[in-house]
Amino acid sequence: MKRILFIVSFFAILATASGLAAAGGTISRIKDIASLQSGRDNQLIGYGLVVGLQGTGDSLRSSPFTEQSMRAMLQNLGISMQGGQAGSKNIAAVMVTANLPPFASPGSRLDVTVSSLGDSTSLRGGTLVMTSLSGADGQIYAVAQGQVVVSGFSAQGDAAKVTEGVVTAGRVPGGAIIERELPSRFKDGVNLVLQLRNPDFSTAVRIADRVNAYSRSAFGSPIADARDSQEVVVAKPGTADLTRLMADIENLTVETDMPARVVVNERTGTIVIGADVRVSKVAVSYGTLTVQVTESPQVIQPQPFSKGQTAVQPQTDIQAAKTGGPVAVIDGPDLKTLVAGLNNIGVKPDGIIAILQGIKSAGALQAELVLQ
Repeated sequence: MKRILFIVSFFAILATASGLAAAGGTISRIKDIASLQSGRDNQLIGYGLVVGLQGTGDSLRSSPFTEQSMRAMLQNLGISMQGGQAGSKNIAAVMVTANLPPFASPGSRLDVTVSSLGDSTSLRGGTLVMTSLSGADGQIYAVAQGQVVVSGFSAQGDAAKVTEGVVTAGRVPGGAIIERELPSRFKDGVNLVLQLRNPDFSTAVRIADRVNAYSRSAFGSPIADARDSQEVVVAKPGTADLTRLMADIENLTVETDMPARVVVNERTGTIVIGADVRVSKVAVSYGTLTVQVTESPQVIQPQPFSKGQTAVQPQTDIQAAKTGGPVAVIDGPDLKTLVAGLNNIGVKPDGIIAILQGIKSAGALQAELVLQ
């Protein structure tokens, strides 16, 4: 398994160039760190059929809902199948999902995701038949149809099979047309509610202060109030247009703040250390125990004309080795020093993960440790 190693020079250049160690944050536009409450996405879902598959569709005996859907579709097209028996392998039942963006208007197009519902082995080469997409309220907001694009592939022979990616799910780029407009009262509102993508009290207060500084010069009075760590409420001035006001506010810049956090993914060996992470002075020693088991079976032949049988005698060799590194002192007053101290121990990412967990248990890691 490939491991993502720490590169000291990279972190040093990153910390020096951006000034994270000194400033503790970066300058960002409000549109990049917050979203409008009334401008959220809405999820759509639908059930449909994919046709034109090369014998990789659902088995109609194992997936009776596919046969029922096919009969209903043909009946709507004026073709009767009463008394007939279907045995097609070129059709598959699928679930179709999409996200309806805010302020979407009828006639706009959406990308949709198509996922197999039955025992179809591949959706490659199929075409999604007209499928209605409904929201949580049961209303139809879009209709999807088009060629399914599958990124993976699968090849199979008598004794081997090669599969890359997922072949039972795909996308239809621009395959859905919006038919119904979401009810929106953006222009009729009296407040703009900004929701932080990463809730933080310091960042919320800075956004409110920055918006108030702008409103004092533009309207003569403050209009923003930080409600909590996630929401900042902006009141509409009497003479302002909400669209223009939002366009001006979202381009204002503020200095963001974030909690000290270390994110560890033990499966991939990925370690991400935030700029504000600090480590109190601790002594660390790391060692590993390696156990190697070697099987060397020996074949024993019987003596000639002895009527004996050939036998296999097992032979196992077990070796255990324990390695231990020197005791190193880690004192991380900033990101660069912390990363350099971890690398000086000379261990791989899995060892660094264990060290960070031990430092956290000792109470010396002044940050939140997130395990994924």
